[in-house]
Amino acid sequence: MRLLGLDPGLQRTGWGIIEVTGTRLRHVADGVIVSRASLPLARRLVQLHEGLVEVIARYRPEAAAVEESFVNRNPSSTLKLGLARGVALLVPALAGLPVTEYPANLVKKSVVGAGHAGKEQVQAMVRRLLPACMPSGADAADALAVAICHAHHAETLARWHKPAAAETAP
Repeated sequence: MRLLGLDPGLQRTGWGIIEVTGTRLRHVADGVIVSRASLPLARRLVQLHEGLVEVIARYRPEAAAVEESFVNRNPSSTLKLGLARGVALLVPALAGLPVTEYPANLVKKSVVGAGHAGKEQVQAMVRRLLPACMPSGADAADALAVAICHAHHAETLARWHKPAAAETAP
């Protein structure tokens, strides 16, 4: 299964694609979509949208996972991050992909083993879990970590969301 991990941000949205075969993880691609700060907010959201559409069209993931935001002290920054997250949730959903959200602490715990791990620890474990992977920055490494987290939790989520009729069918 091919998974897309997203670390949303208005200035920089990290993305990472991994392939999962059984318990084996393989790095496919990663990158960062950058919006120009000099543009109006609506145009910046269009840049994020177009970048994500291009990533999905090129790599054809089967599912997407998005890191949940934490609330900043600055309400304006929180609102802008929320708008970027909206784009990160909407684009894969419009492409017909199932989209799952994960809190940052769960992503870190799934990848590093500690929910309050630092960015350097996350990057080191991403490189260890995806041999020959050199993420194109911290945002891309965080996105790959989200994809790895989803790979670890997807089977459990699928079991929880199985229809009751399917479980009782002979």
